[in-house]
Amino acid sequence: MKMMGLTVLAIAEAVALRGGTIESPIQHVLVQMPLLALAGMVGVHELRIRQYWAIPFLLLALTTFLFWMLPRNVDWALTPAGELAKYISLPLLLGLPLRLCWPRLGPILRGFLKANALSMLGVLGFLYTHAPIRICNSYLVSAQQDLGFAFLYLAAALACLWALPVLFGYPRWLPDAAAGCIKCGA
Repeated sequence: MKMMGLTVLAIAEAVALRGGTIESPIQHVLVQMPLLALAGMVGVHELRIRQYWAIPFLLLALTTFLFWMLPRNVDWALTPAGELAKYISLPLLLGLPLRLCWPRLGPILRGFLKANALSMLGVLGFLYTHAPIRICNSYLVSAQQDLGFAFLYLAAALACLWALPVLFGYPRWLPDAAAGCIKCGA
């Protein structure tokens, strides 16, 4: 029941940010969209799947993620039809399948996906900061450049966060179940 409350809270926060997404691509792409995906992840916290469903769920989540990374689709998400598609697809087709498949993936595949996410954030950051034209037609060039720098900062922060356990070990204050969960990468 507690997780369902967090799901409702994440969706409510994403809806509350609806007005700000028109002015700020950072708020749209790096706050609202992850909140919607998080709502799908938290909503299925206790569900488990069989091993053979992990790869199809991962492919569904990656396809949805790649669809919403395209600047054209970020623009489309500001229209009523696109906004409805965003509110439905991000929790159900990205967050939910990603949460279900992640514990079933091996550590090498999880590491590959994390490294790929860092490289994609870096490439997007470079693209948005150095593009001579507007990539997203709904936002100004200065807002586009701010989003590019935010992508680069996020890539650096995630790289540090994911490298900390490798460099310094796992924190002792974590309970045994959480430490085991972190060690296996789930």
